[in-house]
Amino acid sequence: MITLDSVTKVYADRGKHVTAVDGVSLTVDSGEIFGILGRSGAGKTTLLRCLNLLERPTSGTITVDGVELVSMSRRDLRTARQRIGTVFQHFNLMSSRTAAENIEFPLEVTGVGRAERRQRVTELLELVGLSDRGGNYPSELSGGQKQRVGIARALAGRPSVLLSDEATSALDPATTEQILDLFKQINEATGVTVVLITHEAEVVRRICDSAALMESGRFVEQGPLLQLVGDPDSRLAEILLPTGDHDLSIPGRHLTLAFADERAIEPSLSRLSRDLGVEVSILGGTLERVAGHQVGRLRVVYQPGQASDDAVIGYLRERGVTVTAA
Repeated sequence: MITLDSVTKVYADRGKHVTAVDGVSLTVDSGEIFGILGRSGAGKTTLLRCLNLLERPTSGTITVDGVELVSMSRRDLRTARQRIGTVFQHFNLMSSRTAAENIEFPLEVTGVGRAERRQRVTELLELVGLSDRGGNYPSELSGGQKQRVGIARALAGRPSVLLSDEATSALDPATTEQILDLFKQINEATGVTVVLITHEAEVVRRICDSAALMESGRFVEQGPLLQLVGDPDSRLAEILLPTGDHDLSIPGRHLTLAFADERAIEPSLSRLSRDLGVEVSILGGTLERVAGHQVGRLRVVYQPGQASDDAVIGYLRERGVTVTAA
């Protein structure tokens, strides 16, 4: 488990103080994939660097697997960091070493014996689908293959936590999907807790269990994805499952609907029209797979007088649809 309590990071810049992370509190459950979504400059990377204490917070506490990191001595912190692997946006591979040697390097640094190192590298190359590429240098690998090496290297020390800093932003869409699927596969196979920093909604939508939206150094919203997408007022849900512009000039009663799993395929609106005689128009919406579940969000409008608002909203809510009136 990862717990952040009121973490703040302030930099001094040309005589001014810049707050990059502003009082962030967070709990990530063991074995969870947690996404932190935000635009460039939101403070995401600084927060990630605080998580592994590459940046020391100005204030607040960071606890990983029951161990509080901020108060640790440098020597103890070096040991604790071995339980935290990091995957970087631009791979950060050593060009003079082969893929296998790049993966082996952190094990060399920590004094692991040669035979054990080689066995672990073989395991990791197979795990990331590069069993036939161990002897290749980074210049001989594609972007996706380089990132697979970076992921394998981050896993070399058997960490309990894997941090990813925009690991897919330099990749094409098809390769991005493959790398995200690999993160999911590794999470399921090893139980490692994954924290993904990203500006791409698709990354969160595809594999995350929970997520936070970060703006100006703060979390403006966070929670389990299924809970968020079921909230018609959620900003993060609107990013993940956009319903389009809310044009309230269209006459009628406007509703935002959210639904998941079997509710996503039930003909609730057609049944509403049949049972209550209400004609409903769909103004916008999205149906996607999120956190392993089929979920959807719709904006609809119907004309008053055909049935009472209480009857319409009650009918939908009885069928498991979350409803918010505009």
